[in-house]
Order: sequence, then C-alpha cells, then structure tokens
Amino acid sequence: MRTLWNSALALLVANGALLGLTPPLGKLATAAGVPPMIWAFVISAGAGLVLIAVVLARGARIRLDRATLIYLSVTAAISYAIPNILIFSVVPHLGAGYTGIMFTLSPVFTLALSTMLGVRRPSALGLAGILVGFVGAVTVALTRGETGAPAEMIWVLLGLAIPVSLAAGNIYRTARWPSDSGPFELAAGSHLAAAIQLLIGIVIAGQMSAFTLLPSIPMIVFLQIAAASAMFALFFRLQSVGGPVYLSQIGYVGSAVGLVIGILWLGENYALLTWTGAAILGVGVAVTTLAQMRANRANVTAHPRP
Repeated sequence: MRTLWNSALALLVANGALLGLTPPLGKLATAAGVPPMIWAFVISAGAGLVLIAVVLARGARIRLDRATLIYLSVTAAISYAIPNILIFSVVPHLGAGYTGIMFTLSPVFTLALSTMLGVRRPSALGLAGILVGFVGAVTVALTRGETGAPAEMIWVLLGLAIPVSLAAGNIYRTARWPSDSGPFELAAGSHLAAAIQLLIGIVIAGQMSAFTLLPSIPMIVFLQIAAASAMFALFFRLQSVGGPVYLSQIGYVGSAVGLVIGILWLGENYALLTWTGAAILGVGVAVTTLAQMRANRANVTAHPRP
C-alpha cells in the first residue's frame, strides 16, 4: 500500500481502472430509470461519507476557512457534479465505451486550457499534440456512438464537454490547492460539497421521488460507491504526486476499461471509424504527454532544488 501511495504510475493505473467502471455502472443505473443527477449524487454522497469517516479515523479535520470553502465548492462543481451529470446523461445515447473515449481528451484540453489561460505556453510538440488530438476528437464525434444507433449531435457535443470540465478541474485544483490540506480532506470535502449542490438541483428539478429506485439495484449502488470512494482518495494523492497533466492521463486507462466492459459485458459495438479516431486520439495524447515531460524536465534543470 505504501508503494501505491507513493508511486505516480501505480496511482495512475489504479485511478484509471476505477474511473473506467463509472460509465458502465452509470449505464446500468440509468437503464433502471435512475436520473443522471440522482446517480451523480449517489457517487458524491457515498464517496464523501466514506472519505470523511477515513479523515475522522485518522484524527484529521477539514478546514472551513473562506479560501478552502471556495476551493471545495468550485472543485465540487467543475470536477465532479458537472462531469458526472454529463456522463450519466450521454451514456444511454452514446454507449459506455464511447463515453469512456471522452476521458482520453482530458490531457489535450488540459494543455489547451493552460495555454489559453496563460498558465504555460506549449512547445511546437505540445501544439502538435493538441492538433492531432483535435483531429481524433472530430473523427470519433463523426461516428456518433454505437454502430447502427447513431446519436443526435447534441449528445456528442455534451460528451465532448466532459473532458473540458475535467481539464478545467485539473488546472484549478493545482493552481488553488489550499496550503496545509491533505488529499483525503480535500477529496471528502469536495464530494460533500458536490452532494449538497446536486441535492439542491434534485429538489429544484422535482426528482426526489426517484430515490426510491435505488433499492432495486443495491449491488450497482454498492459497486459505484466503493469504486468512487477508492478512486477519489487516490485521485487527490495522484494530483499531489504527479501534477495536473500527469493526473489527466487516467483517461487512457479509464477509456480502455470502459471500452472492454462496454463491449464484453454490455454488448456494445463500434464502427471502424470510431477505433480509428480513438487511435488518432491516442497519438495526440502521447505527443502532448511527451511535450509535458520535456517541459517538466527543462523546468527542473532550469530551477534545481537547493
């Protein structure tokens, strides 16, 4: 466990595998009639309660000063509430595997947003990665989901909004990480904040009665809460150990797991063009990652630790 906690690669693989379970489990839940906002609440409330129990057991506490509360609220919205609502809204239309492919765009959008916001300027290699990733995204978007059941373009566009929100979260969490706050405390606090935000939305939307559907799928609920709790504890640790761009690579593993489960377990089928676009995306992400690795090495060389 100590090796996992300190290894960026091990954390990456574990996070990605747990992330890949989200679209298939969400597809099963929405097929049972559970609204996307309710299922997003299940994830954040379940994970938040489990993680707060861990925080209390470790004798730690969540800081509630103004800066930390703002951080938790913004993180909750752009990293959890919005992406999860999008995921569970589009997965019945696009398929679990196709939705999982959206995760792979997170590194490309992370670098693109970093550039737009002036956080960093990309090298020629980084710019090439962004462009290749964009070509891959357009190629995948053109297939519009499963073979023989093309979705309306609005669902594809909403699917593409998933990595945009995740990328914004990657940048914000790193830029505004509160001092003297650990990964468990931030994971617990941000998920509880997301649960509160989602519950308000559920009440406004008049969906409270849909909670009665959850007892009909107890194993799916249990698996989702267990996977989310484990993933988000490791998620913030990976953020601390690896940084935002390395963190965004969990989409590779998550996409692969989502595709395998979607095809073998849920019987999904995708056209050759979808696989071609996914391969192009992979190239774009690999180039983007290589550019980031070179930039990080250059930064270490230019600013060695004392």
